[in-house]
Amino acid sequence: MVSRKHTSPPQSPADRILDGLNDNQREAVTAIDGPLLIIAGPGSGKTRVITHRIAYLVRVVGITPYRIAAVTFTNKAAREMRQRLVPLLGQAAEQLTASTFHAFCANVLRREGERIGLDRDFVIYDDADQMALVKRALTELELDPKRFPPRSVLSGISAAKSELLGVEGLAHRSGSYWDEIVVRAYERYEDLLRQCSAVDFDDLLLKTYQLFERVPDVAQKYQERYVHFMIDEFQDTNVAQYAIARQLARHHLNICVVGDPDQSIYTWRNADIRNILSFQDDYPNAKLIALEENYRSTQTILDAARSLIASNTQRVEKDLWTRNGEGVPIVIAEGYNEEEEAQFVIREIQTLTRNHESVVGRKKSGPSLGDIAVMYRVNAQSRALEEACLRYGVPYQVVGGMKFYQRQEVKDVIAYLRLIANPDDDVSLARVINLPTRGIGQRTLDHLARTARDAGTSQFAIIKSLSDGSALDQDAVISPFTARAKTALIGFGNLIGSVAEERENLDLLDIIDAVLERSGYQRWLLDQERGEERMENIQEFRASARDYLHLGRTESLTAFLESVSLVADVDSMEDRADAITLITLHQAKGLEFPVVFMVGMEEGLLPHSRSVDDPTQLEEERRLCYVGVTRARERLYLLRAFRRGFRGMSGGSEPGTPSRFLLDIPQELLAAPTQPKRPSTRSQRSSVSRAGADSDSRPESAGKRQDAVRRTRLPTPPRSDNRERSFGTARSVRSTRAPNVPGQRPMR
Repeated sequence: MVSRKHTSPPQSPADRILDGLNDNQREAVTAIDGPLLIIAGPGSGKTRVITHRIAYLVRVVGITPYRIAAVTFTNKAAREMRQRLVPLLGQAAEQLTASTFHAFCANVLRREGERIGLDRDFVIYDDADQMALVKRALTELELDPKRFPPRSVLSGISAAKSELLGVEGLAHRSGSYWDEIVVRAYERYEDLLRQCSAVDFDDLLLKTYQLFERVPDVAQKYQERYVHFMIDEFQDTNVAQYAIARQLARHHLNICVVGDPDQSIYTWRNADIRNILSFQDDYPNAKLIALEENYRSTQTILDAARSLIASNTQRVEKDLWTRNGEGVPIVIAEGYNEEEEAQFVIREIQTLTRNHESVVGRKKSGPSLGDIAVMYRVNAQSRALEEACLRYGVPYQVVGGMKFYQRQEVKDVIAYLRLIANPDDDVSLARVINLPTRGIGQRTLDHLARTARDAGTSQFAIIKSLSDGSALDQDAVISPFTARAKTALIGFGNLIGSVAEERENLDLLDIIDAVLERSGYQRWLLDQERGEERMENIQEFRASARDYLHLGRTESLTAFLESVSLVADVDSMEDRADAITLITLHQAKGLEFPVVFMVGMEEGLLPHSRSVDDPTQLEEERRLCYVGVTRARERLYLLRAFRRGFRGMSGGSEPGTPSRFLLDIPQELLAAPTQPKRPSTRSQRSSVSRAGADSDSRPESAGKRQDAVRRTRLPTPPRSDNRERSFGTARSVRSTRAPNVPGQRPMR
């Protein structure tokens, strides 16, 4: 008798897309009509829901990918979204609009901006460019930058733009002398942007909103195109972003927003938590779905996070749970100062990377260095950590250090390219007009800026008029310049003009090479300190331009410069490099690590001293702590220092107070305290003995609230001679209590 193999019937497109999703995820994927609010807790698979929802719309409902837009907040997230869609949609995924909000708006303005007076080749000014322009505006207005700090003025301008306020709108809301100063600076700043044919980041949003409001046929074009509009990380949107989303969804009303009020941590960037909290007021028929099953962390970590955030009032209630088991207890530890705090981190890293068993029961050799992150509230905290890593030979990467595209030599070449694309860019001109030196002195530069301002034109237009006798008042233009200065300016103008004229006949790499050679910049750079190393950065920059060679010769330069302007800090982070990650809590948003150390858990640091007297800001500090806690998959360490020496804390003269957030975590979730370990060397012994003696003599006030916080004293890690990976011998300082047996929380 011949046996026949049983074959299962092929899955339908819907079954393939929904396979592996939990009930709430399925509901979110298949809810396709009308407004939808998805409250997605950390680690709940929201990116998977978004991508599978898009696939469902395309494969099951029959929506063309071209008619779907999905926006998020980093290029990395947008790239991940597109990559996940390729297995689900194949080549059709290329038709989808998946980008950051700013990139989406830049694309709209590049296509349609001329309808509201924008130059098609506008440049996008980054933070440094904006600061340069604000400083120039203050100088021209004769306002003292010490009395009116440019950074604060720029912050005021940015806040106004994010709330869709132009100069007149801000003037109507002005209620103080400072407001009047910001209004005056704002007006001059806008004039300078127009002269430079430039926009800043906030303009990308503001001008897109204005375009849709002022040119109805353009708004209608995009409203009809996008049948479905989705927003990831909705809690981080500002007024302008939400307004644009509402404009685009006006026709079909299929707006889906995904976010978590408990992770709203960017108010200082003008994010408005009210957007997500009031979504159902704006769309009364909106459906609400909560994603509560967590695929990232242990139940112990989730219970700590829930207890921590429960004190906040601006939130939507949810109950995170997981099938990952209870996991190991959370360790709260105290060091005498930030150096001892850092030493504890290194000791634990050495222990964990030598021998570790995953909390879900899978044997492995131990977490790699790339599995470990150390998180902190402010950048200044990285100093002690970096010194400890260097001292004990632990490789590390700092996220949020100098970005590649912010390096001096790279910025120089970018400035040349921006001038070629847009000669009116005064900020770029000021950067490279005398780089390498051309004998153009400061007096000449001052004359050039003043003449351009008086003529109401760009500085390059003045330079051009020196050589071609254009329609500008020649006497007014020529008289301020000596013959030598005039010759130098004309030479620079001819350099930029010649490459610009050849732009249509050169590809992007040829343009870069022409700039490096004709300007003399390459020869000059190689003669500088670390010249060869810096030239390698230029070659890396040149290599990054290859991705744009498939575009037209004119379009490639514009597209490349736009992409450079829109790169975010976290986008340049190496994926799981063989090094621990040092990162601020803000920058850690959206990331996850098997092992997380949170340092600086002290009043005045987390929560920050600027926030403790403001209930609204205090809630954001608690959300920031919540974000840090929920980055951890398996192990979580919360550390504080008895004394901390840098400005903003106690200055070393007064003992610190444990963060109130530590007291929010139930003690049953914490590891039992252990006795200090004896160091193995004399230097280590004296270090810990000194810390112990000091701790025994602490004033009574230093002990307030201490009993409520279990803690581990911090031994010094052994020093390694091999700075690459050899960590020497170290003993664990974790709890002697055995880890809980992995369990499973019942399904609800």
